[in-house]
Amino acid sequence: MAISLSVVLLLAIVLVVLIRGGSLKAGPAVVAVLFGFFLASTGMADDIQRFLNSLAETINSIQF
Repeated sequence: MAISLSVVLLLAIVLVVLIRGGSLKAGPAVVAVLFGFFLASTGMADDIQRFLNSLAETINSIQF
């Protein structure tokens, strides 16, 4: 839960920065948000979540 909330917050910040910076217009941003929303209700959502969890665990295990 904490990882997914952090990812959502990070992506929201990136989206706002891109829109305010002029790199992304509001129309394509809305389409991207709707795509993510509807993708979350498909059968692929579990696979995507497992992949993101695996990626987060891998990054977390890297020691500097």
